Amino acid sequence: MLKEFTCIMCPRGCEVTAEVEGKEVLSVEGNFCPKGREYVLQELTNPMRNISSSVLVRGGELPLASVRLNGLIPKDRIFDVMAEIRKTAVDAPTAIGQVVIENVLGLGCDVVVTKMVGRRE
Repeated sequence: MLKEFTCIMCPRGCEVTAEVEGKEVLSVEGNFCPKGREYVLQELTNPMRNISSSVLVRGGELPLASVRLNGLIPKDRIFDVMAEIRKTAVDAPTAIGQVVIENVLGLGCDVVVTKMVGRRE
């Protein structure tokens, strides 16, 4: 069976085709670099993602601060992690790199701030 992927490992976005039989990958074609092959193999065996979102900022000059994970999580846990992020609020000021949720859901990565938000005057 042929499966098609658009590689997301770099901006090039190669259209990659993998021939799969059961759980075995027979061939991978169309990737410009080795990362494309690695991406397809991971997608077929254990899809992982990094997510970005925002959290509420209490007393901030802006109502939200952007956040992202500092690692990858299993694709099927995205909605669980997003639910945890939605429950979270921080006090102003925020700092880039500030950990908002440590080891979110025991998945081995933290939710960290990616935008500084000052305190409202």
